[in-house]
Amino acid sequence: MSQALVLRYKCGARMNFLEILLIAVSLAMDAFAVALSAGTSGHGQKMLPALRLSFYFGFFQFLMPIVGWFAGRHIEQLIHDYNHWVVFGLLAFVGGHMLYEAIQREEHELPVDPTRGVRLLTLSVATSIDALAVGLSLGMLRISIWYPSVVIGVVTAGLSLLGVNLGNRLRGGLGRRMELVGGVVLILIGLRILFSH
Repeated sequence: MSQALVLRYKCGARMNFLEILLIAVSLAMDAFAVALSAGTSGHGQKMLPALRLSFYFGFFQFLMPIVGWFAGRHIEQLIHDYNHWVVFGLLAFVGGHMLYEAIQREEHELPVDPTRGVRLLTLSVATSIDALAVGLSLGMLRISIWYPSVVIGVVTAGLSLLGVNLGNRLRGGLGRRMELVGGVVLILIGLRILFSH
């Protein structure tokens, strides 16, 4: 949806807030789904980890369109040819690792924290690759990037925080089974991105 909205502006028309919001929500869906699965891990129950995850997801969704916008035409073909493989690889790796941990771990043990460290950085990059491509498209169409990027980042941060909180509530007493579902969700998101290209 986000790419289709951007492509409507080849004639140089300006984007209104509703259209930018639709792009932002579309781009935030993967981050929301990942945050939902992260909330099932038991690490997002406190406010600080939940805020940290939502901040990182929102910040990368804000930053990636700007990077794409400045990158220009020189890397367009590279992005379109390989971005889906990068995203699939990152999400499949993290999701597969979550599945492995959930199967191997004892019921009372906590999984690796998805709200900090390398895992948080990996998830932040993986969920924001599409935003890089959108920023590149906006740059080629000479549409200002700053306002859309702020909206995209704020919407993603808000939906990610909502996802973590929903994940915490859904987790309840399901524990490890919800982490298995979360790992499968990450892999399915990666497959969806892969096959959509």
